[in-house]
Formats: sequence, structure tokens, C-alpha cells
Amino acid sequence: MALDERKLKILQAIITDYIATAEPVGSRTIAKKYDLGVSSATIRNEMSDLEEMGFIIQPHASSGRIPSDAGYRLYVDSIMMQKKKLDDYDKKMVSGLIGRNINQIQYLMDETAKLISKMTNYTTIFSEPVVKNTKLNKIKFMSLNESELMVIIAAEGNIIKNKIAKVMYMPDDNRLDELSKVVSDILHGQVIESVSQDKIDDIYRELNGYGEIISLLRESIDEMVKSVSSERFHLSGTNNMLAFPEFSDIEKAKSLFKTLEKEDALSNLLSDGKKNGELQIYIGNESGIEEMKDCSIVTTTYQFGDNITGTIGILGPTRMDYSQVVSVLNGMVDNIEDVLNNLESGKKDESSYSDNEKKMRKGKKKDNS
Repeated sequence: MALDERKLKILQAIITDYIATAEPVGSRTIAKKYDLGVSSATIRNEMSDLEEMGFIIQPHASSGRIPSDAGYRLYVDSIMMQKKKLDDYDKKMVSGLIGRNINQIQYLMDETAKLISKMTNYTTIFSEPVVKNTKLNKIKFMSLNESELMVIIAAEGNIIKNKIAKVMYMPDDNRLDELSKVVSDILHGQVIESVSQDKIDDIYRELNGYGEIISLLRESIDEMVKSVSSERFHLSGTNNMLAFPEFSDIEKAKSLFKTLEKEDALSNLLSDGKKNGELQIYIGNESGIEEMKDCSIVTTTYQFGDNITGTIGILGPTRMDYSQVVSVLNGMVDNIEDVLNNLESGKKDESSYSDNEKKMRKGKKKDNS
């Protein structure tokens, strides 16, 4: 049986009402709230056909109907022609985020995930860019107290990593500045994933007597390599799911939260979208994850330079407001890419490093006072 225009309008009305209320929708509700130009009895007959075709289901014998996964799929593929536009308030929030002096990728990911969750009231999953062939810019040694030394490594794209460790002997600040300059001169421009042992040997020769600090530097570089070359995830708004009646069952909610803690599950959720390089919508069981059968996830990719390097996903109940989610993702991607490409160009490298150093020194002064 073909789906004519009237059936499509009735299905759209059911989905629109169910997204808003989370209550099964009856024919009288549709007749009163939606100007379809037909009687309640006609709507009821059309709903019976839609149910027979598998696009809606009746959860209880005396209740109205709710959309099935197939109904939502038809909606997002064929009916949801008009995408919502960001309202003025949402645009203001996006502008506020992008207008800040965001100069570290990790911070940008965290803040963007929080903002998307706030705008949608759903859960946001962000995969951090996987950066390859990253070149080192600057190394800084800084004492936090008499026994704790911080190594700050700044690389291309304004990637900054810190490591703190105890040392037996702490040089004074002037000497640490000298050591920082020597190491920075030797390692500047080196691809962090392939810093050669020859370069480390050069540092040992130049800094004879500071083996403990050089070992700490080597460890810091190794940790940075692992960090930038593997996929990392940022989640925000996980507890938002508790606000939806679909997850009022505590055990059901716990099961979902445990799944969201597994990086392999998150990677699988976002991987298909990354391969295709375009917006993807997974409804209910389409995710292939049992604990998410009552959820939908909308994903899109963002670019860092010329390569697709990260994915954003918005997770909500299957009755999520798909039109709103799509508009938010489309509205965010261009802005995120602009910031990332500015970071990649190195426009803020030195300023961000200086800001980071100032914060550390300010904290050190407080500790000593």
C-alpha cells in the first residue's frame, strides 16, 4: 500500500506531537491540533493503515499510537524537508563561544560539547581530532615547588600537554629557562611521533648532569604521542537523558550510562559517519547497540585542515527533535572548523603558550605566599 500525501501528513502529525509530549497520539488529538481537513474517523482509518504498514505502533490496547523506528526513518528521509534554523538566542550562544580566545583544542572540544548539550538538552559526544605528523614548537620546564617540575610541550595546532613529576634536584628558574631554550632549539620542527634517539642523545650531551629532567622530557613526549595519535572523546549532558520518561527506569538508565563510558562503543557509534564524511542519523536498533535501542544519534564530521579528523554526535531518545538537532550540528560545524583552522595555522601558538605559562606562574606565586 502506497503512502499518499494524507498518510504522510498524519504520520508527521503523530511524530511532531509525540516528540513534544511523549504521550501516545490519538485520532481526536490530531483532528483538533492539526488542520488536516478530514474527520477524526478518517484519521483513525489512516492510522490503522499506517500501523499495518509498520510506521506506527500501539503500545497499549486502549492508547493512541507512537512512531516506530521505521516511522522515524521515513520522517527523517522523506518528510523532514524543512530544517529548523537556529534562533537568535542560540546564535548568540554560538557567537559567544567562537568569539572567546579559545586556543587549545581540548578546551574547544569541551566547551563546544557543553554548549551543544545546553542548546538541545541531549547528550553530546565529541571525538577529538586525531593529529598526525605534528611538529614540536617549544618546550618549557617550570618548577612548581622545591621538588615538583612541570614539563610543558607546545606543538602545531596549539596542542599543549603538561606533565608534572617529582625530581631529586630542582634547578633555579633561570637555569630552567636556559634548559628550556636548549631543548626547544634542538627539538623545534621535529615531528613528535618520530623524535629520534639521536636528538635525545644531543640533548644529553648539551645538558650533561640533567639526566633526570631529560628522562622526564622523554616520558612527556611519549605521552603526548599517545594522546594526539589516538581517538579521545568528550561527553557532555549525559544526565540530560534522565529527564526523558523513556529512561525513568533506573536500571535502564544505568545500562545506557555504562555503555557511554566505553570508548569502543563510542568509537563504533561515530565511525560510520567519519567514513562517509556527511551527516548520519541512526534510529533505535540501527546503532547496533542493545542498550541504545530506545535512542537515536545524529552525527556529522568536522574538518581540521584538508582532512576529516573528528566527529560530533548528539544522542537522545528516538523521539528527539531531529530537525532541531540537524540545525544545531550544521550551525556549529563551520564555526568549529574556523577555530580549528586558525589553530592549525599557528596564529595563536605563542600567545596561548604564554597565557598557559602565566597561569602556571601565577599559581606558583600563590603557593609560595
